[in-house]
Amino acid sequence: MTATTLVTGATGFVGSHVVRHLVERGEGVRALVRASSRRDLLAGLPVEFVEGDLRDPASLERACTGVRRVYHVAADYRLWAADPREIYESNVTGTRNLLEAARRSGVERFVYTSTVATIAVPRPGALPDESTAATVDEMIGHYKRSKFLAEQEAFAAAESGLPVVIVNPSAPVGPRDVKPTPTGRMIVEAATGHMPAFVDTGLNVVHVDDVAEGHVAALRRAPGSTLRPADWWEEALVLCNRPRFFVVGVDHHAVRQRLAARLPLRGESAKVAIYGPCSAGDYARRR
Repeated sequence: MTATTLVTGATGFVGSHVVRHLVERGEGVRALVRASSRRDLLAGLPVEFVEGDLRDPASLERACTGVRRVYHVAADYRLWAADPREIYESNVTGTRNLLEAARRSGVERFVYTSTVATIAVPRPGALPDESTAATVDEMIGHYKRSKFLAEQEAFAAAESGLPVVIVNPSAPVGPRDVKPTPTGRMIVEAATGHMPAFVDTGLNVVHVDDVAEGHVAALRRAPGSTLRPADWWEEALVLCNRPRFFVVGVDHHAVRQRLAARLPLRGESAKVAIYGPCSAGDYARRR
């Protein structure tokens, strides 16, 4: 099968799920991988591998040759790095390089994986949404700043004529997070009693399969737009053809009890808000 779709980050957590969903739909997939990348998560899948690096424009030109669609899922997802420049080189410069390679190759649609973290922080008297203008100064930490700047590169490419769609998923969780990601590590450490403290904050989580389905749905969006959460799930519902609902801001007693039993909490018990969709069966098992 001729590969018509390129996926970066294909050997990673989200990227491998995107690849699986594309393969299930009968698409020919080309995976951009580094020479050192483990390919376990793609074992047995009919995928064409091409070696390259986001910081190597020539390798990206080769990777984009002949493909019609690009899913740019790859990112340096670290909350801390000894040399923060590495994060910016991969996330910002790498995204710019890939956008240019896609433009030169005449790619028909480019889906860029951003993050919910780039959405503006709350304003006085109002909550932000995807249309609220944010600034880089609002981004906390090098990862969020780099993703914000990379998103600006994607917007600029869209304004210049490249058919770009930006998706902003929240924290993905689910199977095959083998590394694990920083989000997965938090869950593992909380479950095993190795998290020394917790912060009174909020975190929106979403199943990684739904993130992958959302990426596929993003190809149906207009060029140069952001796929908002409401649009994401409306599109995903069509693809999934199965009932879903939201459990938003729920003070889930069972989860609170489990966390309180495992975390060395001081003072008040843990208050947990569960966000994101799940199937009826999943919800029943969690109760």
